[in-house]
Amino acid sequence: MQLIWFRSDLRLHDNTALAAACAQGPTVAVYLLSPQQWLSHDDAPSKVDFWLRNLKELSQALKALHIPLLIRDSATWADAPQVLLELCQKHGIEQLHCNEEYGVNESARDAAVADALAEAGIGFTAHLDQLLFKPGSVLTKSGTYFQVFSQFRRVCYERLHHSLPALVQKPALQKPLRITADPVPTGVTGYTPPTSALQALWPAGEAEAQERLEQFTDQRIDDYKTERDLPARPGTSQLSAYLAAGVISVRQCLHAAVASNRGEFESGSVGAVTWVSELIWREFYKHILVGYPRVSKHRAFRPEYEAVPWRDAPEDLQAWKEGRTGIPIIDAAMRQLVEIGWMHNRLRMLTAMFLSKNLLIDWREGERFFMQHLIDGDLAANNGGWQWSASSGTDSVPYFRVFNPVSQSAKFDPQGVFLKQWVPELAKLSAKDIHNPPLQGGLFATVDYPPPIVDLGKSRQRALTAFKNLPRHV
Repeated sequence: MQLIWFRSDLRLHDNTALAAACAQGPTVAVYLLSPQQWLSHDDAPSKVDFWLRNLKELSQALKALHIPLLIRDSATWADAPQVLLELCQKHGIEQLHCNEEYGVNESARDAAVADALAEAGIGFTAHLDQLLFKPGSVLTKSGTYFQVFSQFRRVCYERLHHSLPALVQKPALQKPLRITADPVPTGVTGYTPPTSALQALWPAGEAEAQERLEQFTDQRIDDYKTERDLPARPGTSQLSAYLAAGVISVRQCLHAAVASNRGEFESGSVGAVTWVSELIWREFYKHILVGYPRVSKHRAFRPEYEAVPWRDAPEDLQAWKEGRTGIPIIDAAMRQLVEIGWMHNRLRMLTAMFLSKNLLIDWREGERFFMQHLIDGDLAANNGGWQWSASSGTDSVPYFRVFNPVSQSAKFDPQGVFLKQWVPELAKLSAKDIHNPPLQGGLFATVDYPPPIVDLGKSRQRALTAFKNLPRHV
């Protein structure tokens, strides 16, 4: 008997570990509920709910193949070795299969499970699935992990030109087992379910993920390079939550993009080329997670940035979290995040840079708040993005580059469509004034909106001074 341990790979199709398990014999599946661990990782209620809804869909799909899905409680990952060992012994499991996960806690968990099973004579095999290339296989000539994205991408492209990673076939129907599947819970302790409106924005299941992928590659991918920067337009794939939960694979995304671009990924449609590059960014940050484990431990990738004199400004931090900074594009973005569990990527950069540069508040405060609300929360991508914006990360923006949120707002939402949706108290302002509302008199007197909590020019200079005076700024 084989055991497939599902984690962030909640799909039937193109699932490496599932296919490998089923190829070796009768297979049973398991999923561990670990609410205390999830809370310690700041996983958002919307994200946990999304996992459970997708798990329910997966259970039904597995049932059609006579693969029962068992649900076990493992409050923290420290409990996982014993829980899985008992399950394996109960059902005579010979081999446990899973897909690799990355991060120091995930690696420690899997090593402990492997050791516990080995002592009992039970095999443990972790498969490459979440990435196109195994961490440690894309290295510099000196044998180290890349720190510059363009160099990393060049090596990845060289390998992709040789061959694209193949898609894995869906498992065949197996003979029924005398094991009854467990019901998938609708919630777990410590997490309040999100609103039905939020759930409706993110339907569960592989069919939904596949439909989104097909619509994007068929209709919008060619315009992705320009449309992705416009928060009022549906220019992105809206697949990030499905990728984070493994409801769709990066291989499926890559194959679809290449197919839409006549077999090319480095030439042809600029939109398709840009989107594939974004998939490689995702890959890059996960390799960084493995190669430089300090980023999993709330540490700056660039050690000199541990010395930034961050401000202790709880009122400013709270205003940022609640979308009442007085900077419309920042407030609109933060309100979007809290209400729908997602934020447009350019706005993630703007809000992160505003917090870490204009407010000079530790990027880790923002990283944590994002994880606590993002339905697509991913440690590697979230940490990578925040450290990029704060200039403390790998291949990050130079410390002296600080986006001006007002000019960015006027450039990417010129008519204020996005602003009016999320900051309705400004809806009556003109397309010019809505990006930077007048402080007194006129139309401003009719709206209930606060003045800016910080002067953008002065705060930018404050950040430049703080970063420039670091012991080893670069």
